[in-house]
Amino acid sequence: NSINVTGKGEIVTTPDIATFNFTVTEQAPAVSDAQTKATEKMNAILAYVKKSDVKDTDVKTLSYTISPRYEYLNATYNTPGKQVLTGYEVSQTIELKVRKLADAGTLLTGIGEFGATNVSGLSFSVDKQEEIAQQAREKAITNAQAEAKKLAKALGVELGAITSFYESAPYQPYPVYYAKDMMMASVSSERATPPQIPTGENKIISNVTITYEIE
Repeated sequence: NSINVTGKGEIVTTPDIATFNFTVTEQAPAVSDAQTKATEKMNAILAYVKKSDVKDTDVKTLSYTISPRYEYLNATYNTPGKQVLTGYEVSQTIELKVRKLADAGTLLTGIGEFGATNVSGLSFSVDKQEEIAQQAREKAITNAQAEAKKLAKALGVELGAITSFYESAPYQPYPVYYAKDMMMASVSSERATPPQIPTGENKIISNVTITYEIE
């Protein structure tokens, strides 16, 4: 003796945060030398980022690795050859949030010119996502309530108390952009042209299910 209805709420927003990753990788015969080279390059990049008014809380290290590098001497078709240690590789990956979207393209270019590699994963999000998700939820509930009233009228019954409520996790299908032109960026005497960064729109969607008693 119940009615089960679903409702959907959707809010379209303009992103106000850009997020991307970049990596600094250096190699040297000794670990200490590789670390020194990587640290100097990363410090220069982070100083540039700080001068660009990016907050310290929006800069996060995702990984820091030290890996040995080997070569195989006298390798043939049938045998792998002798493994010889040739040095070490130090790699650090940073996640960067840019809250002033107009600066995103300039930062991508500048970081590449300072020697960062694998500049990728550019995506866009909304800062106050919880507030927007609440708005989407309210729209979904209103939609479900309207459907319940229509269904009850068609069946000739009265709606009673709500016995259950379920909401699927709100999601936002936003486009992901990769800074392809910046992946091969390197330091040069000429200033690279910052890429245009279209942000598109984000959708916050809430789906709810409500069950009513029939009186």
